[in-house]
Amino acid sequence: INAEYGGKRPVVRKKRKFELGRPAANTKMGPKRIRPVRTMGGNRKFRALRLDTGNFAWASEGATRKARIMDVVYNASNNELVRTKTLVKNCIIQIDATPFRQWYEAHYGVTAGRKKKTEDKPEEEVKKSNHVQRKVEGRKADSKIGQLLDDQFNTGRLYACVASRPGQSGRCDGYILEGKELEFYLKKIRMKKSK
Repeated sequence: INAEYGGKRPVVRKKRKFELGRPAANTKMGPKRIRPVRTMGGNRKFRALRLDTGNFAWASEGATRKARIMDVVYNASNNELVRTKTLVKNCIIQIDATPFRQWYEAHYGVTAGRKKKTEDKPEEEVKKSNHVQRKVEGRKADSKIGQLLDDQFNTGRLYACVASRPGQSGRCDGYILEGKELEFYLKKIRMKKSK
């Protein structure tokens, strides 16, 4: 049979195990539920079916904290994944800002966010040694964070990007968006809302 003119080619071989594809994980938000999958060579993948927390890095500060995942807000590949709140690599999510605010206040001795008017009431100050006080005072000069990030600390939620593959590694880890990248995604989210 001549395949060049639309003829059907003969099948060379049967299907092979190493050619298989598996169903998508479609990781959702919720209490942690992970299933191990046996793969080639007896290795394992971890299908995350539901996740509610992850490790997120604040790159400019060199700090990483475990934070709760609050919402999926943007996905470049498919809006359906935002509607169904599916966690995939490179989706933009909102995470709880509390662990990062606590770290920032302990590290710099300065409040992250602009809620200074409401916090006039004096709190009982934790006693610090002179050495620690000098260290914190020395850091204060470097305690500048971007305006957009500062505004997010007020809302209690930070935008982050997922860097791991939840359906393969069983984890939802990523990094906090800052600078030009944050501006870019805020513009995209605004455009999506205005449609």
